[in-house]
Amino acid sequence: MHFFPLILNYPATYGKTHAPKILVTNDDGVYSTGLKAAFDSVSDLGEVTISAPAVQQSGVGRSISIFEPLRITKTNAGGTPAYSVGGTPTDAVILGIFTILKEMPDLVLSGFNIGENISTDTITTSGTIGGALEAASYGVPAIAASMQVLDEGQKFDDPRNYHRERFEAGIKVVNKVARNVLKYGMPKNVDLLNINIPYHAEEDTPIEITRLARKIFKTGVEERRDPRGRPYYWIAGDLIREEEEGTDVHAIMQKGHVSITPISLDSTARIEFSEIEKYL
Repeated sequence: MHFFPLILNYPATYGKTHAPKILVTNDDGVYSTGLKAAFDSVSDLGEVTISAPAVQQSGVGRSISIFEPLRITKTNAGGTPAYSVGGTPTDAVILGIFTILKEMPDLVLSGFNIGENISTDTITTSGTIGGALEAASYGVPAIAASMQVLDEGQKFDDPRNYHRERFEAGIKVVNKVARNVLKYGMPKNVDLLNINIPYHAEEDTPIEITRLARKIFKTGVEERRDPRGRPYYWIAGDLIREEEEGTDVHAIMQKGHVSITPISLDSTARIEFSEIEKYL
């Protein structure tokens, strides 16, 4: 397998005497098989704590609960002790850090999401990404991991029933990436590594370092009528399966490769600011 060289030239973090503390979260809910797979991918790397939403929270992005109280319940996630948070993935990360751990972890892993998180469409809407970005905002190295589905309906089925064997290749990839992040730290100006695993991934599936494609959905709106004749609407759309070489969409959809995209919290456009002055 060709492993990416992205983080291998950066200085290691030495001097730590304790086992790394790793926080695991997701957006499919605390009972998702993907969450247990995420735990398994880092369980040999340190002290792992699970803090995840109590229920499905897909599509909430980096939403935070500021108008209602949050509750934490101790539970069991696929045989592993976990904390169930009555809120969003961002809430779960905040409570995981400031209430459960009471200290900054050495790594936060968000996933495995059931369904790919690729392109700017999902980076800005995915709860999986949102939880990881929240951790990154505190300077904590963060990884988001997602698993491609072939049937879009599987993204919305009961995540407790998704096939465990589909995560095996992804577990190995995430374990290797997480191990190196803990050893070397993140590269300069990288806050998050967004990992997407193709559905048919094997142990020797190639890995690509990619950039975000512009879109993954052809957005559409369906108008329907309720029994009283009043209109209501479903936001829908088809997947975009062809994009430029070097993008995450191309790697996953066209080549069936693992995609790893370095993400920065700084969304400032890289232009000369004088370009904006003509608008003033």
